[in-house]
Amino acid sequence: MQITDQINKLKKEKNAVILAHNYELPEVHDIADFVGDSLGLSIAAAQTNADVIVFCGVHFMAETAKILSPQKTVLLPDKKAGCPMADMIDAQSLQALQDQHPNAITLCYVNTSANVKAHCDYCCTSSNALKMVQHILKNHEEIIFIPDKYLAQYVSAQVGRKFITWEGFCPTHARLLPENILKAREEYPNARVLAHPECKPEITALADLVASTEKMCSYVQNSTETEFIIATEIGIIHRLKKENQGKHFYPASDKALCPNMKRINLEKILWSLQDMNHEITVPVDTMDKARRAIERMLEIT
Repeated sequence: MQITDQINKLKKEKNAVILAHNYELPEVHDIADFVGDSLGLSIAAAQTNADVIVFCGVHFMAETAKILSPQKTVLLPDKKAGCPMADMIDAQSLQALQDQHPNAITLCYVNTSANVKAHCDYCCTSSNALKMVQHILKNHEEIIFIPDKYLAQYVSAQVGRKFITWEGFCPTHARLLPENILKAREEYPNARVLAHPECKPEITALADLVASTEKMCSYVQNSTETEFIIATEIGIIHRLKKENQGKHFYPASDKALCPNMKRINLEKILWSLQDMNHEITVPVDTMDKARRAIERMLEIT
């Protein structure tokens, strides 16, 4: 029996749903029930009647799925699949920063641990960060925006206000350099440059569109353009090609590859379902507090 058949058989037996982040391997995209960004996947899974969620992504994403589906079993097929940016801040460090700024509202990027989310007022994604900031600024002067300094800088430039930030960043997006974009533009002069807001300001300044992965996908689908330079993790290109036959996609750099996102493969998905291993658990109190920050965001966006 083919490995995909084995996975689908087990999925049915265990009433499981498989989620794949946009940056995962092509083979993982192709076996998944849902492919998308981390929060969108967690929301989609919560709306299913599945008993088991197999999250093909990184640790904070699986935690978010557990927070939104506390009654479901959440599995991460590789327990070592972590997010370096999320690991750059912990709850204790955040608390120390909050103590220095007692009047500030804390806004955390979804790329944070459940523990960190539990200490925040609001959560945000790369697509709704601007809207969240605009909402908070209606009633508050100070915002602690963690952990991604580049996303914070991007939003800060749009609203003309400075935030209290953290020195966090995504190492994969930070590998992208202006010369990568300029070289790609020379090679493909008719291509539009799409960049993720986790990129450095020098990259977003060169882009035709700065957008989250989901907004990139919808933009490409609705665009009459046929060539695109993609300045984000290269895993998304498989999805873009699948959904847009006849359009062409070029990575801004082959070095924009997240090793953590590539840890999960079909074998690990199969083993995870067979043995129900690498279950993600979050203390109830932490889940409840973290969910509050996510729900406040969803009420606004």
